[in-house]
Amino acid sequence: MGTRLLTRAGALAMAAGFAIALSACGSDDSGSEDTSDDVMTSEEAMEETTGEMASGEFGAACSAVPADGEGSFTGMADDPVATAASNNPVLSTLVTAVTEADLVDTLNSAEDITVFAPTNDAFAKIPEADLQAVLADQEMLTSILTYHVVPGQLAPDALAGEHTTLQGGTLNVEGSGEDFTVNGEAAVVCGNVQTANATVYIIDTVLMPA
Repeated sequence: MGTRLLTRAGALAMAAGFAIALSACGSDDSGSEDTSDDVMTSEEAMEETTGEMASGEFGAACSAVPADGEGSFTGMADDPVATAASNNPVLSTLVTAVTEADLVDTLNSAEDITVFAPTNDAFAKIPEADLQAVLADQEMLTSILTYHVVPGQLAPDALAGEHTTLQGGTLNVEGSGEDFTVNGEAAVVCGNVQTANATVYIIDTVLMPA
């Protein structure tokens, strides 16, 4: 009988040892899974950072944008597009035109748009008398300005192609990488500028609807 008790005690001890071993293995596995999750989280963070770097502004005229303040790229990203443009000295004539056309609220309240924004020099290409006539004609001015706006925020890799504008006409973008033209006449001189509700491509020529 003593032998049976000893054997039984030994079996219980072995079973207990086996259960402890399983518990330890389970604990190790859990730790391993946590480490794996940490690695995945780190990799995802790196991919997000890389994506953000790859989606930055590009173009020779970007250097004319203020380095800091509300008119800088960082400052513009915090404001809706018309407000953001008003803080950027490169786009002051465009802002005047948008104000004359009473489109400030329309553009600021729009969701997810792409704006092809002519520089001051682009407007300077238009004879002064003609420019003043356009600024005085709200219907014509609205038609021209809304022709520069496309629904959806277009990233550079989706920019090329034909796009329907808010004015109702179409414009055609050609190019790739950091080299784009619009309707074969306007060059993108600073692209992929982000505002709170729009992606902006600054161009060197005012676009005219057909």
